[in-house]
Amino acid sequence: MYIMRIVFMGTPQFAVESLKELINSGNDICAIVTSPDKPAGRGLKLKESEVKQFANSINIPVLQPVSLKDNNFIEQLKSFDADIFVVVAFRMLPETIWQIPPKGTINLHASLLPNYRGAAPINWAIINGEKITGVTTFFIEKEIDTGNILDFEEVEILEKDNAGNLHDKLMITGAKLLTKTINSIENSDVESISQKQFIISEKTLKTAPKLSREICKIN
Repeated sequence: MYIMRIVFMGTPQFAVESLKELINSGNDICAIVTSPDKPAGRGLKLKESEVKQFANSINIPVLQPVSLKDNNFIEQLKSFDADIFVVVAFRMLPETIWQIPPKGTINLHASLLPNYRGAAPINWAIINGEKITGVTTFFIEKEIDTGNILDFEEVEILEKDNAGNLHDKLMITGAKLLTKTINSIENSDVESISQKQFIISEKTLKTAPKLSREICKIN
């Protein structure tokens, strides 16, 4: 079986689990892209992302571009000659990036797409009292979270669940789904499906915009 070369892109702990699962499953991660170190705390000491902290323990090149449109960064990405880019909880990629790899760029999203497109799917599933949510792998396209679906896995939301432990459940389930998706692509055993097939009406779609301070206030 041909093992694809993968560039992995992610920043928080949610992405670390997927990166670990891909590595433990024998995938060839040729580079990791994460956010630049940022000042944090009273002393404003530079803090590394969770993905970088994990990457420090493995011998894989790490890139931390300030701008995703930087020509030097784009040329670095091309030099890895990756078959596919994998994105988990990272920034929105410009088309010049996600069009580079021959097998495309895939994303893991913490909802059952097309519902809960956006930055805070876990929080909105809790806010709206959903009983079922899940994770979805899909190809990245121009509009955020709208690309063709590769696979998905449902996760039950229990009465005791909050955003924190639901995050952890989806993180683990998502890591396994992502690895399954990569294996299917390697084996040419996957068919992507347009999200339009799951949409009855655009008006009924539930969205997951970034949480505002007003929404976070407790009445």
